[in-house]
Amino acid sequence: MYRHILIATDGSEVAQNGVDHGLQLAHSLGARVTLLTVTEPYPAYIGGEFGALPAEAFLASYDKDQTDIATALLASARKTADTYGVAVETLHVPETPAAEAIVQTAQDRGCDLIVMGSHGRRGIGRLVLGSKTWEVATHSPIPVLVVRHASPKSAG
Repeated sequence: MYRHILIATDGSEVAQNGVDHGLQLAHSLGARVTLLTVTEPYPAYIGGEFGALPAEAFLASYDKDQTDIATALLASARKTADTYGVAVETLHVPETPAAEAIVQTAQDRGCDLIVMGSHGRRGIGRLVLGSKTWEVATHSPIPVLVVRHASPKSAG
């Protein structure tokens, strides 16, 4: 059914649920996998009399730090893939809005499924916190499998 799965991760516990589920699915289907992480642009405020841009040296340091974090994150995800016996290609897309990079990469790489983790928030919680998974699901021309993070139930 699915031959090439794109699994997006930001290294969080929620994303790891998506990675694990996507790798299990890929293993059972014999599908290829691209593991993707995205580094969004540095959030600079421009405008108004107090608007400022970070110094060029700071931005270069930020970019290097983000690349180092992405490299480590993808190396860890590759180790997880090895435990499932799934060969993966890893990819870091820098300085791009996450949802845009995920959808575009899936299209460019010929993926037929995107797998992502989600908190599963609804209503105001989703609106206030935003949701990259929601953005991908609403803009992707290919199926998106959302792996909902199960939060622990409170004892009561």
